[in-house]
Amino acid sequence: MKITREKIYQKFENKQPIVCLTSYTEPIAKIADKFADIILVGDSVGPVLYGYESTKQVGMELMLNHSSAVAKNIKKSFVVVDMPFGTYEKSRSKALKNVKLILSKSGADAVKLEGGEEISRNISFLTKNKINVVGHLGMLPQSLDGNYKVFGRKPIEKKKILKDLKILENAGVMAIVLECTIESLVKEVLKKANVPIIGIGATVECDGQILVAEDLLGLNEFKPKFLKKYSNLRKIINDSFLKFSKDVKERKYPQKKYYYK
Repeated sequence: MKITREKIYQKFENKQPIVCLTSYTEPIAKIADKFADIILVGDSVGPVLYGYESTKQVGMELMLNHSSAVAKNIKKSFVVVDMPFGTYEKSRSKALKNVKLILSKSGADAVKLEGGEEISRNISFLTKNKINVVGHLGMLPQSLDGNYKVFGRKPIEKKKILKDLKILENAGVMAIVLECTIESLVKEVLKKANVPIIGIGATVECDGQILVAEDLLGLNEFKPKFLKKYSNLRKIINDSFLKFSKDVKERKYPQKKYYYK
């Protein structure tokens, strides 16, 4: 049965942890769909799959392709798509046009936008047009050109995040991703929040958790403090390629059982 916005809120109200995973491709999406409440087609696809230095380099065409590949293969999870840098910040009408394009082409359920007060009017415009919007506070990758940092150690950052929390709630966001934020500030956010807070590097107390699938699978060399690697696919792939290479060089593959008669 398809997970809806209402079902996510039921979990939130009943204090049931919300499981979130990223997916960019059909194979990962089909597996993640078995376990996730929310699947995010993140703009992290740029650095993770294409080697981009920053999510700023990700454009609409890339997000359209990957969100479509994911959403059409999802049966259960609630699908959220990151809006690329430069597609929603300055113009309300441009934001709505781009959001409608991504949602209509992909079949996703919601979009995610980074930032607080500076984009709140555009978020309000989207939600008034019946768009499901997820906010994103704390460390904002689209603002940092790949130079990630921990958020909340400066008094000005603490003041801003608590202010932005209420502004985003008033703008109508359905949830907020809170990234790489210090523990004491996370606790304050959780005390004041009226929407689900999905953490990534933001303590176990958040209402849900999200990780990039390729990160937790150990497919890349990304090693932030918050990341737990549940597998080491990089080693498995390396060993498999090594065996294939050896078999080819020694003419052990393909054997006759792999021939067409």
